[in-house]
Amino acid sequence: MNWREYIISDRQILVGKPTLKGTRISVDLVLRLFSAGWTQEQVLENYPHLTPEMLQAAFAFAAEILEDETVKPLAA
Repeated sequence: MNWREYIISDRQILVGKPTLKGTRISVDLVLRLFSAGWTQEQVLENYPHLTPEMLQAAFAFAAEILEDETVKPLAA
């Protein structure tokens, strides 16, 4: 998946947050919807201008960005 075909960062759109091309929907919004338990069908129904490929691109983007990240251990 080449997420670059679907995701842009433009200072004029959401202050440069990564967004799905042709929308004002940020990658983090898509990820938050899924983390809240939304299904792909629910996302596509509520945002009909999105495509399954755009959703896949959001995950591919997040995976690539986080690939080299380290996170401090969370307190128990």
